[in-house]
Amino acid sequence: MSVLPAQAAAPPRYGGVRGVVRRRPILSFVVLAITASWVAWIPYVLSLHGLGVWDFRFPGDEGGQLLGMLPGAYLGPIGAALTVTAVADGRAGLRAWARRLWRWRVSWRWYVGILAGVPVAMVLSGLLFSGGEVYLPSAAALAALVPGLLVQMVTTGLAEEPGWRDFALPRVQRRIGGLGAALAVGVLWGVWHLPLFLTSWGGFPEVPWFRPVAFVAFCVIFSVVMTWVFNRTGQSLPMSMLLHVSINNFASVAWAEMFPGMDRDTFQNALLVAAGVAAVVVLVRSRGRLGYRPDATPDVHGHEPPRTGGTTGLPREAARLS
Repeated sequence: MSVLPAQAAAPPRYGGVRGVVRRRPILSFVVLAITASWVAWIPYVLSLHGLGVWDFRFPGDEGGQLLGMLPGAYLGPIGAALTVTAVADGRAGLRAWARRLWRWRVSWRWYVGILAGVPVAMVLSGLLFSGGEVYLPSAAALAALVPGLLVQMVTTGLAEEPGWRDFALPRVQRRIGGLGAALAVGVLWGVWHLPLFLTSWGGFPEVPWFRPVAFVAFCVIFSVVMTWVFNRTGQSLPMSMLLHVSINNFASVAWAEMFPGMDRDTFQNALLVAAGVAAVVVLVRSRGRLGYRPDATPDVHGHEPPRTGGTTGLPREAARLS
């Protein structure tokens, strides 16, 4: 009597919204992140901080960003990343996503490079556009850099980077490589900000047409640098957050004192130059790979790829992460 081999149970099939999210996690994340933030920002855009349709000012800071803008930022990228990861990848995916949130243990050189390199690069690029009007920042501004950085980490950094870098980037890299993913995520990251140009955040009502374009261009170019740092630090999200908010923090705390005659759009041009130079450097240094190696990068569940090569079963030789 012959015995039929046992067959593995077929994976469960999900219909409806859950099925769409599991089959299209990247698309689901993008739609949810942008929709949630844009809808949440409607009161801010309509208020006196924006179009002025609603006779209301958000309390707190002068621009109303803390209560008008920040809640929508939290609902968007990080909220979408948490939701889609839970639905598409379950507990294993959530654990891998959370582990990258706490990956602080990297070489001290990364901390020094980011914390010192960002202000130096910004000042050097600012000198090109300053017309010679440059001043040293005050002691009060220098003292405010550290607390300002901490605030930026739990506001801007935490709201945005767990979505764009921790959720989207690893998945998109596996499809189109490091450089393609950097450009794609950069475009989405920039477009996500566009409604804010209808508010005081973007300088409304005096917003020339090229300002949002220049901002999106900066996001795309700087995303190249962000991707390289993310990959070279073993997908450390804190390092990506630190790189992002170091720009915001120095611009908010010290820039106006150092370059008082520089307007918003000239400042944006200075950032474009600094980001462009940095992007060229990392592209050349990494030979266009931006530190991404499919054979050595964990999947979205945190599983390491097989370490054997070909049919010999011998371990692959360790390669320098470029």
